[in-house]
Amino acid sequence: MTEPRWLTDEEQRVWRSFSAAISMLRGHVETQLQQESGMPHTYYEVLVALSEAPDRTLRMSDLADVSRSSRSRLSHAVSRLEANGWVKRYSCATDKRGAWASLTPAGFAALEAAAPGHVEAVRQSLFDPLTPDQVRALGEISDAIVGKLAAPCAAAKAREARELAEDPCAAEPCAEESPVLSGEPKAGASGVSG
Repeated sequence: MTEPRWLTDEEQRVWRSFSAAISMLRGHVETQLQQESGMPHTYYEVLVALSEAPDRTLRMSDLADVSRSSRSRLSHAVSRLEANGWVKRYSCATDKRGAWASLTPAGFAALEAAAPGHVEAVRQSLFDPLTPDQVRALGEISDAIVGKLAAPCAAAKAREARELAEDPCAAEPCAEESPVLSGEPKAGASGVSG
């Protein structure tokens, strides 16, 4: 067995600071969305993904990928969004096991109403404390981490898909996926700008 690659004192300090920052940022954004818009960040991410898709519609499997969510977690979220009248789910005509999710006009209106407060919370908590050079560095650092974790995350999703294909009741949700820190809609397809 190989010796563990223990963290140096500086790496331990940076890890703890980074972990606290992510936890506090998630909590701040989640609280803002819940208090001002009555939705968790996960639901907001699903609405954003659908708003940016052609015809505001995606296959459920693609929506899981775009929102970085397990299929079981996404299915639960879409069920709740359907109950709110924000998303409509329907079967795929060419694939009996496939399904589509579409953003309804009410869902788009909810997203438009939530976006300004959400974007302001992200700006205040993430970007206002940083200099332009730090924002660029944070982008580079984030891209490097995502690049390193992309393959293991893809492998975990493939395992989940195989488990679902073998026994739809056997798959368990993966550990919490890393959410988008901003998640605000992009200008363009949705018409909602951050």
